Amino acid sequence: MNPEDRHRFDEILDVVVAELPSRLVELLDEKPLVVDDRPSPALLAELGVPPDLADEICGLHSGPMLTERSVDAGEVDLPMIHIFREGVIACAGGWTPWRSSSPDGELLEGGGPELIREEIRITLLHEIGHHFGLDEDDLDELGYA
Repeated sequence: MNPEDRHRFDEILDVVVAELPSRLVELLDEKPLVVDDRPSPALLAELGVPPDLADEICGLHSGPMLTERSVDAGEVDLPMIHIFREGVIACAGGWTPWRSSSPDGELLEGGGPELIREEIRITLLHEIGHHFGLDEDDLDELGYA
């Protein structure tokens, strides 16, 4: 990822975080929000994801969920939220808005900064949901899957 796109992404991320409810912003102040271009090869291996699918990963919550934490938890158990720029941009359809038609004639649209912004928001809320103990079905019902 080039420095200009990284900067554009990070500016949008800052806006999305600022728009979150104050309690969620406080949560992000309490735990690391790690933003990388893509998951590391070691993380992909740990997740069992082939390297060619790395751009399908938008985010990750690591560490114990709030509902599983122990009073004896040490720094090794520190939960983190990871956001992966390339995955978010790919899921949103890229930086440039586009339109095409499906084989059955349905109009398809994607891309652009506004869709990237929405994908960042959904990814953050999805990973914060995991922090609070929500599973994939719960997040899907809320529209954050």
